[in-house]
Amino acid sequence: MEDDRSENGIVEHKAYARVGLLGNPSDVYYGRAISFSLGNFWASVRLEPSTDLVIFPHPTHDLVQFNSLPYLVNRLQTDGYYGGVRLLMAICKIFYNYCKENNINLHDRNFKLSYDTNIPRQTGLSGSSAIVCAALSCLLDFYKVRHLIKLEVRPNLILNAEKELGIVAGLQDRVVQVYGGLVYMDFSKKHMEELGHGLYMPMTMDLLPPLYLIYAENPSDSGKVHSTVRQKWLDGDKFIISSMEEVANIPLEGHTALLEKDYTKLANLMNRNFDLRRQMFGDDALGALNIEMVEVARRVGAASKFTGSGGAVVVFCPDGPSQAKLLEDACEKAGFVFQPAKVMPSFLNEVDIETLSSKLKQTI
Repeated sequence: MEDDRSENGIVEHKAYARVGLLGNPSDVYYGRAISFSLGNFWASVRLEPSTDLVIFPHPTHDLVQFNSLPYLVNRLQTDGYYGGVRLLMAICKIFYNYCKENNINLHDRNFKLSYDTNIPRQTGLSGSSAIVCAALSCLLDFYKVRHLIKLEVRPNLILNAEKELGIVAGLQDRVVQVYGGLVYMDFSKKHMEELGHGLYMPMTMDLLPPLYLIYAENPSDSGKVHSTVRQKWLDGDKFIISSMEEVANIPLEGHTALLEKDYTKLANLMNRNFDLRRQMFGDDALGALNIEMVEVARRVGAASKFTGSGGAVVVFCPDGPSQAKLLEDACEKAGFVFQPAKVMPSFLNEVDIETLSSKLKQTI
């Protein structure tokens, strides 16, 4: 979460897209993850003191005026029914209720909220949670309660706001968007039940090799078949449970590989992560376009996997810039966008760190 305060009580914050480097989707299954904050894309929220509480629709993402009925239908088919207004409203509700339940007093002044985002839609780069994350940070500062809401609890508030709207997701994205930088996360059942959240350990960014991003500008074929993995896991399916446990162990190995800068191991783990996902979910659920993004990288010998649930791919080129150039050319032919991944540093300030339990402070 990047801090950008202005005069006259105006508060602005940015939250960046994120890349799930290793472990997804095991964060929803008491697993582990390593993710980083992606500086290529972000969402920003602006809060301005106001007489009335106003949430402004975005001129592009919250469109309510259309040229024609076919245009409206086409827009819904590509972008869905919802923009960011509902996200801002949901986090306001969750934030207020949390403060009320925890006896955190809020002043009675009002505000105007507006947002902007350049995170490509349907790319698995966590565009929705970035808007919510930036808005939460604005609320923390406007009400001057940043020191009263623990850092490790904030991802839960963001996720709860999204759950209000029927968005199904795990904590991984929200953790890295709150913390920034490169983060190792352990969501084991013991931690989740005892603490209500996972254990989150920031890592030094310079442990990462150069990484790249591939995504489709028009991700129409993003998997049309609803996955049954969650239900199978709940039903005790042995293959799904053992495969998900293997996915959850990948970040454990990845943590060591990064600390030792064993990038051959990292490449193998990235590929294994995707292969396990593919075996569990099946090609129909993943979508041909998403699979092709992974394959285009593999055909030049690069390691690749989804950044999230599909729509974008994170790539490591073990042979360096010449291999990256080959991949760039291949992506251009395939109609994919290819660009270096920019890792954003941690955004935490002293107030944020002070909210952590003493045990967790030692990891920052």
